Amino acid sequence: MSLQDRLMAEMQNAMRAGDVVRRDTIRLLRAAIRNREIELQRDATDEDVLEVIARQVKQRNESIALFHQGGREDLVAAEEAQKAILEEYLPRQLAQSEIEQVVREIVAELRATDMRQMGAVMREAMSRLKGQADGSLVNEVVREILSR
Repeated sequence: MSLQDRLMAEMQNAMRAGDVVRRDTIRLLRAAIRNREIELQRDATDEDVLEVIARQVKQRNESIALFHQGGREDLVAAEEAQKAILEEYLPRQLAQSEIEQVVREIVAELRATDMRQMGAVMREAMSRLKGQADGSLVNEVVREILSR
């Protein structure tokens, strides 16, 4: 079953169960996927769908931070609920220690010794960790390892 089929089935289940938050979150996600398909001028693959979901989660994180600053805890709770639903469709995220291990392997393979090779290390790390780790966390780990 493709990810889009799963989303459609879960949206229908949410409608039957009266779960408004899940229904609306999946509807918004499906609209974002449709927009991506229009942009790509082809049907979205599961990998494309995962990219859209990751982008949606990132948007929710940014909204949560802004709503915290504005003191809008009601909106923070709504965004966190949507974010939790979206994260159910993403693959398991790696822990920082697992990311560090992968980055150390890449640094050894590329024989990177200082910050000048950060671009090459980041390119390889993001290709290996695609969908499994947040880019900002990977960036932080690469900076830490290369600055030693």
